[in-house]
Amino acid sequence: MPRPKVPLNREVLRSRLSYIEDSLQSLERFKGIPFEQFHSNSDNFRISFYDLHRCLEAVLDIGSHILSRIPGARPSSYKDIPRLLEKYKIIPPDFAANQLTKMAGYRNRMVHFYGEITEREIFQIIQEELQDLHIFCSHIENVLKKPSDFNLSLD
Repeated sequence: MPRPKVPLNREVLRSRLSYIEDSLQSLERFKGIPFEQFHSNSDNFRISFYDLHRCLEAVLDIGSHILSRIPGARPSSYKDIPRLLEKYKIIPPDFAANQLTKMAGYRNRMVHFYGEITEREIFQIIQEELQDLHIFCSHIENVLKKPSDFNLSLD
């Protein structure tokens, strides 16, 4: 007998999207400024590190939550989340294989190799890659608007 489908928890997804949006707003204040200005206050690195880490954790929490509602789609590691979101057509293949896989890898780096991450590295991500987080959020908004298009339901 097949397991009944468990609906997505709208509140869980909305709260994680809110974490991403709040953290992005904080990060975007550093976008477009010279590195010297960013570097001039050591709090900027700490704030940016925290906000980026929070975004990436929320991205992977969202992916994990969605996959937990699909029978047989449980990831065994964070690295599996992009591949499975692509497999079940939640995220487009190119975005999953590139940007989302990169996000999962960078989250892992932030957790396990945090001491190796440099101020310039975080600054460069802010300048060049925040748009990927906005794109991810738009894909999840599509799931929330029309879950049936993804063979899902909402509570």
